[in-house]
Amino acid sequence: MDIIEFLKAVLFGIVEGVTEWLPISSTGHMIILDELIKLDVPAEFLSMFLVVIQLGAILAVVLLYWERLFPFSLKEKPFVKIDIFQMWLKIVVSCLPAAVVGILFEEQLDAWFYNYQTVAVMLILFGVAFLWIENRNDGKPAGVNSVGEITWQTAFWIGMFQLIAAVFPGTSRSGATILGGIMLGLSRTVAAEYTFFLAVPVMFGASLLKIVKFGFAFSVPELMILLVGMTVAFVTSLVVIRFLMGYIRRHDFKVFGWYRIVLGIVVLAFFILFS
Repeated sequence: MDIIEFLKAVLFGIVEGVTEWLPISSTGHMIILDELIKLDVPAEFLSMFLVVIQLGAILAVVLLYWERLFPFSLKEKPFVKIDIFQMWLKIVVSCLPAAVVGILFEEQLDAWFYNYQTVAVMLILFGVAFLWIENRNDGKPAGVNSVGEITWQTAFWIGMFQLIAAVFPGTSRSGATILGGIMLGLSRTVAAEYTFFLAVPVMFGASLLKIVKFGFAFSVPELMILLVGMTVAFVTSLVVIRFLMGYIRRHDFKVFGWYRIVLGIVVLAFFILFS
């Protein structure tokens, strides 16, 4: 593999690992990065790569939260952890809206909205929304302080927020579900944790669908690019998840709101001036 393409794959992995968990839009950043630094690969592979690279980030969640995600006990009774099993059922409810729309309209949505204009607008809109929600909730106690307290109704509405991110790149899946969770009364920590857990089936499903559509027809260089990107995304995610959970125990999400607004304005200005 060309060393330049190798380094590009490393950069894509770093950007994915950082932006998948911070509420600043991993898809948006990947689209922007692809506009600036083109991978020398076929368009079909690139479309698959930008989704499947997220598997590396998801594996970091599985590693860090294994005891809270695995619903079976192999050493002690009860063998089925009812609370974790119920959590997974609620996650299924949260996944349904985006899954149905994604399966039915994926190609149309990519054609309509997968561009820098949509990314920039959604970065700004949800940046403003974060500032508004955090100011509105300033000093108010959260109503839900553990993942186990999330109701079926709340799980469904978090899924509807995730649907917005599935339709409009630049929204940020984590940003939409965290913001929606906070609006629905979840604490910042619970909103972030539920977002991490929700990402596991969403990203596994999306990646599997992309790989099946691609047809497993990888060349050796393409396979190397994919593995490098996923590995770097995995390592980066381990660091970023720990950082984010420590950060939000002491701070709110306003800094991410401001970042989104500034980045959205910069993206619009850059492409208007230089496209």
